[in-house]
This record gives sequence, structure tokens and C-alpha cells, in this order.
Amino acid sequence: MPSRSPTRFSKSAFRQTASRRASSLVIAGLLSLGLGAPAAAQYSARRDGDVVRLEDAQTGTVVSIAPSLGDMAFEMKVKGHEILHFPYASLDEFRARPGLAGVPLLAPWANRLDEQAFYANGRKFAFDMELGNVRGAHPIHGFLRMASWEVVEVNADSQAAWVTSRLEFFRQPDWMAQFPFAHTLEITYRLDNGTLEVDTRINNLSAEPMPVAIGFHPYLKLTDAPRDEWTVSIGARTEWTLAPDKIPTGETRPIEQLLPNPRAAVLKPLDLDHVFGDLIRDGSGRSVTSIKGKSQQIEIVMGPNYRATVVYAPAGREFICVEPMAGITNALNLAHRGVYKELQTIAPGAVWEERFWIRAAGF
Repeated sequence: MPSRSPTRFSKSAFRQTASRRASSLVIAGLLSLGLGAPAAAQYSARRDGDVVRLEDAQTGTVVSIAPSLGDMAFEMKVKGHEILHFPYASLDEFRARPGLAGVPLLAPWANRLDEQAFYANGRKFAFDMELGNVRGAHPIHGFLRMASWEVVEVNADSQAAWVTSRLEFFRQPDWMAQFPFAHTLEITYRLDNGTLEVDTRINNLSAEPMPVAIGFHPYLKLTDAPRDEWTVSIGARTEWTLAPDKIPTGETRPIEQLLPNPRAAVLKPLDLDHVFGDLIRDGSGRSVTSIKGKSQQIEIVMGPNYRATVVYAPAGREFICVEPMAGITNALNLAHRGVYKELQTIAPGAVWEERFWIRAAGF
């Protein structure tokens, strides 16, 4: 009988077979220890039509942003509790009848101006009221709230989930007619360990220094107590006194003259729409203002380039706004008159950047 030839393996086949056997042994060992199933990712980021959602599964936090509506965060749920005021059934309802809601950007200026013009670099820039994007005797909050932003990135990794959006201000003739400083804006919302970071970058493309007077207007709420039982801790030393039209007079006073206990002021007797400065900073230059209910707490933490905060808590409304501001109300015009000394500017070709954080606890 012919002899049977032995089976032969190439070196490559032998290595592959050995590798598969080793892998099988490792997997079996992991399964025996209960470690075989991959861990679910803590962070996720996804886009669904007009909405980008960031999720932190470990802390039970979900943030929803609408880039086509001013790049506004309109939802922030913590373990099922909504902490942003958004009294609308849908984004379409908000688009048809925009009102007090979410976390809108106020730009290119925040709050009121005392005339239908602003001043920069020693010159007066009068608004063209016929364009319709600036209104009122005291123009308020700029005109970018309903602008559509371009989404640049939606992503998540083991550390955070984020979305970055961009607005090219210089491309819009009606905007440039009112605020003739060519620039771009980028906002990155980053969710990290239950904290929402809002990072804003402004790139000055114009040939002159550009003044910075932007702000944000977060509408916040707690769910474990009614508004009149909330307390607010304001991280500021002074209050800017206001005229009846809500424009700062240029004078300041200690915050205790308005709030005897500014670190634990009960909201019930208060009807707030006040401007605070000389913010109390920690070692990294950050300032904290917080609201508390029975056990829930929300902190607004502001980086050093936010120089003031407005606290808006009208009586009878179930929300409070703690507003990070690059400058006080009417900063552009008060700086021109020498009354306000902290107006920031961006040199040609330079970038202004700052962050604030929304941090919840006790939910």
C-alpha cells in the first residue's frame, strides 16, 4: 500500500491557528470572570434632523441643541428632570413664536443699549432701523437668536460628548450693516461627567479692534420645590445701579444693600433683573452663582472673560436666569463715555475665547 503523506502546514497557517487558539483561551478566561461583554460607552453624540443630542449615560444627563435656531441648547435633562425652561411642545412651535426659553446666545451685544447706535474705536455706528433686525428705542440682545449655524463636528469619546457649530457673521450683509466688524463665531457644547461646558470663540477678521459685549441667557429651573422656595447664591461683590429703563447709571453699590445675604437669598420676596459685577473668583479665575431647592442645586460657573452677570428672576415665573456676560448692560456705550473700564476688544486677526459651565447636583 502506498504510504500516506503527512499533513503539512505553512508557517503562516500555523501562526494563525495558534493565535486563534490563544484568543479563544483568553476569551474563555474573561467570560469565566464575567468580563467578556464589552462595557457600554458612557458618552454618545448623535444628530437627528435639526437636533444634536449629547448623552452621559453614567450621570443620566441628556442635552439637546438646535443649531438651526441660534445654536441654542433647549433641553438638559438630569435623571429625567428637565432643568431648562422650554415651554414649547416642539421646536416648530418655538420657531413660530420664539420666547423665553433655553440657553440663547445674545450677540453681537447683550442686554440693552441706551440709544439706536453703539460706539467703538471712538466712532458712532448708528443702526439702520429700516432693516428690521434691530428694534426699539433701547435695542436689546442683538439679532442672532434665530440664526442658522453650520455644524462642524458631532463626536464622543471616553471622556466627553460634544458638538461644535460655526457662524460666519461676515457673510450676511444685513448683519454687517448693523455691526460692521467681520468675524466668525464657534460654539462647542461639551458634556463631561454631567456638566455642560459652553465654549465660545470669536475670530476677528476685520482690520480694526472689535469690541466684545456678548452674553448668554440660560433659563433654569428646579423640580423639587416651587420658585418661591429657591435660594440663590450670587458670586459678586457689587451691583450696578439701574435707571428706570434698566440702563446702568454708572454707579455701583455693595451687593448687600440689595441682598443682605447674597450667598443665600430666598427668591420669594424678590423680583430680579439686576446687573452684578466685581465677580468673586477662585484660583483659576472662575466665578460661581448657584440656585438651590430642597436638595437639587444648579451652578453656573463663569470663566474670567465673563466680567459680569445679570440675574433675571421675575416674580410669578418658574425660572431664574443667571447670565454670563462679557460686559455689563450698555457696555459699548458706557465704555465710550469713560464710565465702564472693563470693555474687552479683539485685535485684528486675534481670537476671544471663554467658557461657562452648567453643573447640576442633588437630582
